[in-house]
Amino acid sequence: MQLEIRPDPAEVGRARRWARARLAGSGITADEPLAETLILLVSELVTNAVVHTRRPAVLRLCLPGPAAEDGPSATVRVEVADTSSRAPVPRCAGRDATGGRGLALVDCLADRWGWSPEGAGKSIWCELDRCSPSQESAAMAYGGGRSAYEDLAYEAV
Repeated sequence: MQLEIRPDPAEVGRARRWARARLAGSGITADEPLAETLILLVSELVTNAVVHTRRPAVLRLCLPGPAAEDGPSATVRVEVADTSSRAPVPRCAGRDATGGRGLALVDCLADRWGWSPEGAGKSIWCELDRCSPSQESAAMAYGGGRSAYEDLAYEAV
């Protein structure tokens, strides 16, 4: 399933609402930790596309069905494709900076993430394994630990 995103910051909230509405049919309840993490990842990837490319994008969600054969171990995938061919590049975000940590947060919360060229642009994706135990990296994402990306953030452009 996918949602067309306009290059407007208000689209981030719309993308979160759209993603939340898709969770019920997949068997992921709103109070499940995976749901909150998924919504945060959607928010970060859509924000990067809207703010850094200022071009339309497409949000894609691959959610397990309610009777998925692999049950609770199913993987959830979030992708945001945009028309900018520029790769995500690392940048330093100062400790007091109010932005610049989006993909570092994705790195801490997702089980896997990456990007690949897509058409004239690119797709940035991340995956969550529904059966994964709470990750210690979530604490790092909120400042409670040391990350491999200490003081480095990524800008998706």
